[in-house]
Amino acid sequence: MFPVLLPADRVLLTAASLLWTRLFCSSLSVPDIPHIATYFGTKTRYEDAYPHLLQDVSSVNTSVLRPPATERCSPVHLTAVIRHGSRYPTAKNIRRIQRLSELVRTGASRGSAGSWLQELQSRWVMWYTEDMDGQLVMKGRDDLRQLAKRLSVLFPSLLSEENVRRRRITFLTSSKHRCVSSVEAFQEGLLLRGGGARGGARGGDSEVEYSHQVDDELMRFFDRCRGYVEGVENNLTALQEVEKFKHGEEMEGVRRRMTERLNLHHEHLTPDLVEAAFFLCSYELSIKSLHSPWCFLFDDHDAKVLEYKSDLKHYWKRSHGHVINGLSSCPLFHHIFRNLDKAGRPRRCVSVVSLRSTEASPEPASVLVGHAETLLPLLSLLGLHKDQTPPTADNYHLQHGRSFRASQIVPYAANVVFVVYDCERGPRLQLLVNEMPVRFPGLDTEDAPLYRDVRAAYRHLLDGCDFHKECEGTMVGRAPNIEL
Repeated sequence: MFPVLLPADRVLLTAASLLWTRLFCSSLSVPDIPHIATYFGTKTRYEDAYPHLLQDVSSVNTSVLRPPATERCSPVHLTAVIRHGSRYPTAKNIRRIQRLSELVRTGASRGSAGSWLQELQSRWVMWYTEDMDGQLVMKGRDDLRQLAKRLSVLFPSLLSEENVRRRRITFLTSSKHRCVSSVEAFQEGLLLRGGGARGGARGGDSEVEYSHQVDDELMRFFDRCRGYVEGVENNLTALQEVEKFKHGEEMEGVRRRMTERLNLHHEHLTPDLVEAAFFLCSYELSIKSLHSPWCFLFDDHDAKVLEYKSDLKHYWKRSHGHVINGLSSCPLFHHIFRNLDKAGRPRRCVSVVSLRSTEASPEPASVLVGHAETLLPLLSLLGLHKDQTPPTADNYHLQHGRSFRASQIVPYAANVVFVVYDCERGPRLQLLVNEMPVRFPGLDTEDAPLYRDVRAAYRHLLDGCDFHKECEGTMVGRAPNIEL
């Protein structure tokens, strides 16, 4: 059973997830996984964030679907917003990895270090090249295929092979190569589930083509929001908490311990290179399923500090830290609710002549593939993962039970699914985040409240949340949101 994410349960969920990871990782049936695998932030593998999948990647818990047991309900539509799968490092991080590997190869001395340092210096080869630049890896394609299969088990009538072939499902994607490849892989997963095409090329005896559209206005809205770009992304003061922590006591401690393990001069190992080594451990795991020797540079305490530094960045740059972060996702928010409205409004208008409904049935599903930077502002706008005390550079030790952990919220292949049910009392809406039920803020008594109640809860955004006004207007309302 997966628990509903009520505010009081979030600490227990995080603790249980970490415990399950350790139990699974000790099993002989699971490959050797670094003990720090759950702390990689947005570079965390989906199955490390949700470790029941380590045992069985096809595992589906149908009990997460929770329309009222007292009503007859059936799912009639879903809209899914999905992050791309595992990817190569960006060119920027590859350049950092190159500097790090050269520093360790030429500057580190073994001393009392274990065999892992000898392996780094003599056997580890710098194989990353800048032309990889964030592209999807084979593991990333599999992330999306497996997610598609699991969701099609949950919603067989909506995500059916027939609906894919007849193009009844809308697929939209960011223009980035990793997202395009991910939406292709998702379609492959639906066809494979139905016994159709492998590699998206053939299905049965017929040729199958991918069916998706690129829409950066929806999936990369942050690039178009001038208020966000000028007020946050290009504003040095907007991320001052991140910079303070980067050069603060906790990060300096990680840096000092790493220099001691490598016997390097302290000044040669910058905070950026420390982070590069941490991410290198994550890349080797997510791309090659390797427990890399780079991972031995960090213990659990180091990993938690580095995760917190990453969470600070995402909180203040993409989430609740600044009001404009969430408001920048207004186009996506409105697009989602336009989809939901088509399915969530009662369809009982009957023609006297034909005695049939005069309204067309809603499309069974809409699948939108984007980035962590797509999902985080949307979740922020919905009011999810809001901690009572915002994370800052000075309260690290008070944040160990925080809800806002990118490792849990937006690992590779993270997904937010809105499910509309046709029920006896009227349409209902359920929210799943990473295949787990999450209740809407303010509607905490039901897993699938009436759709009209959800619309009422978000009325202020449905009637407002104007992209042009929020993103092109004055800077009023773009100050840090300190009332969280």
